[in-house]
Amino acid sequence: MAAGKHHSKQIIFSVKAGGVTVSQVRDLRGVLDREKAQIGIFICFEEPTRPMLREAAEAGFYRSGPLDKTEYPRIQILTIEQILEGKQPAYPKYSVDVTFKKAPKPAHAPEAESDRAGQLRKPVGSVRVGSIGIKRTV
Repeated sequence: MAAGKHHSKQIIFSVKAGGVTVSQVRDLRGVLDREKAQIGIFICFEEPTRPMLREAAEAGFYRSGPLDKTEYPRIQILTIEQILEGKQPAYPKYSVDVTFKKAPKPAHAPEAESDRAGQLRKPVGSVRVGSIGIKRTV
């Protein structure tokens, strides 16, 4: 990884209402592999069966890097009851936000903007207040 470059990691959620089966956990495992996701969270109303728990355990663990020696279960099964009681998925809590790109800085010359209806509004001037730029339009 180049200096200053960060690669985002994925957590995939699967939410099932009722009649949960081990095949649904296998499907989540397949999605993790296909999408190259690090962790999968299976959320359900019912208690998981032993085969479901076994399949989740067989998926192994995710280790986020050399600085974090913690192992996170690759597939985690949580019931709605557990979530309401405060249980949360286990994943690395530190992060660098790389989800969104930073907006480009505005050009020096004001340009016409469009409102929500798509009508062009002409800028009438710009005011600089501290480090906050305010542009008036009509």
